[in-house]
Amino acid sequence: MQDNIRESEQADRGDGHNVGDVVVLHSASVRERPDSTSEDNQPGSTISSYENALSGIFEISRVLAAPSSLEVTLANVVELLQSFVQMRCGIVSLFGEDGLPEITVGSDSSEGTDDRRRTRVPQKVIDEIVAADMPVVVEDIAQHSSFSGADMDLLGASDDVRVSFIGIPIRNDMKVVGTLTIDRLLNSSRNQLDCDARLLSVVANLVGQTVKLYRVFANDREQPTAERNGLAKQSPDVVQHARERRKVHVKGIIGKSPALRGLLEKIAVVAKSNSTVLLRGESGTGKELVAKAIHELSLRAKRPFIKLNCAALPETVLESELFGHEKGAFTSAFNARKGRFELADKGTLFLDEIGEISGSFQAKLLRVLQEQEFERVGSNQTIKVDVRVIAATNKNLEEAVARNEFRADLYYRISVVPLLLPPLRERRSDIPLLASEFLKNFNGENGRTLTFDASATEVLMNCGFPGNVRELENCVRRTATLAPGPSIIRNDLACCNDQCLSATLWKGGRDVKARQPGPIVPLPMEPAAQPAPAASSLPPIGSDFAPLAPASAALVSGAKIADRERVVAAMERSGWVQAKAARLLGLTPRQIGYALRKHNIEIKRF
Repeated sequence: MQDNIRESEQADRGDGHNVGDVVVLHSASVRERPDSTSEDNQPGSTISSYENALSGIFEISRVLAAPSSLEVTLANVVELLQSFVQMRCGIVSLFGEDGLPEITVGSDSSEGTDDRRRTRVPQKVIDEIVAADMPVVVEDIAQHSSFSGADMDLLGASDDVRVSFIGIPIRNDMKVVGTLTIDRLLNSSRNQLDCDARLLSVVANLVGQTVKLYRVFANDREQPTAERNGLAKQSPDVVQHARERRKVHVKGIIGKSPALRGLLEKIAVVAKSNSTVLLRGESGTGKELVAKAIHELSLRAKRPFIKLNCAALPETVLESELFGHEKGAFTSAFNARKGRFELADKGTLFLDEIGEISGSFQAKLLRVLQEQEFERVGSNQTIKVDVRVIAATNKNLEEAVARNEFRADLYYRISVVPLLLPPLRERRSDIPLLASEFLKNFNGENGRTLTFDASATEVLMNCGFPGNVRELENCVRRTATLAPGPSIIRNDLACCNDQCLSATLWKGGRDVKARQPGPIVPLPMEPAAQPAPAASSLPPIGSDFAPLAPASAALVSGAKIADRERVVAAMERSGWVQAKAARLLGLTPRQIGYALRKHNIEIKRF
């Protein structure tokens, strides 16, 4: 009887394996036929595809948990990828603290040494993945500008052989520490590529967590026991100070805000490559400082750093400045002259305000950026250079492309690695540091010992500064020049005396929202000495004190709100009492006083 029961149970289970064995067997069967075109692997078989993916992820999680060295573990993961993702070659590349490849493993064992595998990675695309922290999915590498002819040769692409590429960032605590890339023949749809990219993103996330654990354990092994015990006894302030020392610091860029720290980390990563960089941001955010920092942190640091403001020169002069000219090329060309591209050979060329160049010159610039060759004005001899270009603009290039004001091909050429510089209003905690540095420079230049009072610093922290760091520097220098005492106090600042012309400019402009995204923080105003009880609310319409002007027409730091006749009418209606006239116009007593002085209205006394 018991034998019959066992036979029945065995028949119900099929081959006698438990559930876990079925999963492993299913995954193993997939590995035996990676190129199978059976019904289970067709796009229409959704359930089978999901089962294959889940089985593969399960197997990879087991491999990652196995007790092996990190390099062996990653090699096993890449080999296992072939079981459920169509590919010819897969590569996992991990970076060290210096940003250079530390471990590189590939799925094709015939490649030979580690160096040979590393050459299969298209470096320009890897730089884009690391800088943007985003996956890159390319259906046909021959149609993508980031893949050079050498990259296509290495990946085996030709006119007859079309190759697809998927690259995924590997993260460790929101920091990119490596990449997972695969290439394969173009024989699947774009939707299938996107599905595989999502699946590889899951794998890359698992790999990133494993890399984090390996590195933590490695640091613990290398760190002496005594040192660990001493670190455990240190206060949190000491530990935090040690972390601060490890942060990226760039000469000339001041601040500790999260927005600025994120930018500095990206600068350190981008500087290690030769990719073209596009700096985006409002005027006054320090784009030239960032460009110089990228140059000084790169391998080109000992080579020239040449800069040119494209908006400052007309097209004819701009062409001569960038490409140079031969003697006699035009009327004033008495001698041959090298252009900025030649002067920046083996170094970096910074093109500021690139969004302002004309359409005809954009075509000329496109060729130089793409081929790294040009001819001087008046010459037919081609000159080849090796220049890294960093461009900058405060213009919305996407809208310019849509309006056919900026060439789309040039936009894609310069926007390989875009970096967005945060405005000052998004890094307010940096304002006291910047203001102190500007005041220190002023004191050194003028032999003074001025300092900031806490009340003055509070006012600066609440200012909008649409002109960003440049406007803050001008404000500090203007205030320091006019400050009568040894310390700058609240009343020394122009905005506290209704004399801030910059506030008039930005708050009175109709198109301020189009030029400066985000709200402008209102300037702090001193309360009236004896505020009236009803000053906070407007009287009802039709009463004797109904407002003569809407609230939107209120005077703010000198902006125009009403003409002379409206102010005079309000004063006459209120019996020439400024407080009553202020309520009629929806103003404060101090603002109505400013309006009277502005329009040179003589106050009548009874």
